[in-house]
Amino acid sequence: MKSRKSTSSPDTLKKSKSRPTGRPSDRLNPKTVDPFDNKVRHRTEFSAAYVNGAIPCRLVHGSVKHSLQWMTPPEDLPYDPLIITMIEGLREVVHPYSFIVKNGLSDMLTADNAPTKIVPLLPKLIPPLRLAMQEQDKTIFESCLQTLNLLSDAVGSELNVFLKTLLPQLSKRLLIKDQNNAVSYALQRLERNGGKAALTAIKAKIPTYISVCS
Repeated sequence: MKSRKSTSSPDTLKKSKSRPTGRPSDRLNPKTVDPFDNKVRHRTEFSAAYVNGAIPCRLVHGSVKHSLQWMTPPEDLPYDPLIITMIEGLREVVHPYSFIVKNGLSDMLTADNAPTKIVPLLPKLIPPLRLAMQEQDKTIFESCLQTLNLLSDAVGSELNVFLKTLLPQLSKRLLIKDQNNAVSYALQRLERNGGKAALTAIKAKIPTYISVCS
């Protein structure tokens, strides 16, 4: 039996071999947008502010892991309106916006003098945080939980007065199997940082919650 010869021409093989496979970093960011493309519509005020240079940090691309570089250290920055804009950006779903928001908020909430800067801004921070927590996207909610945990660590019992606004969303997510543990941990953190008043607020909305401090 004669062997079947390939019907591919040399030119076809050459084109096949030269076809680009994409950058390794592309695999890190399945949802990516060019922030400076004029045709891109901004989902939140954050993405528009980032394009206009109002966010004083930039993304440093790595082959395996990205990082964030601040033009000015977070502890030296004025938080109003920067941190408010960042929290509005929690609703972003594409790279680089989602990465910058998540990591930028982490840096700002854990800065040395963060509590004194954040407490006066809480009435402005809670509405956009609550709005982001209402999104159905799981990744957005996970970023919201991280932000809520760090916010609770930073301001402690100062957050108690706003729990009535945030707890309904946590209560709903407790019913979702793959989010139950993360939500339970967030509730425990709120109780530890907020004390008895936080526990009272939590039990009023989620009667099944079991205290970790009593």
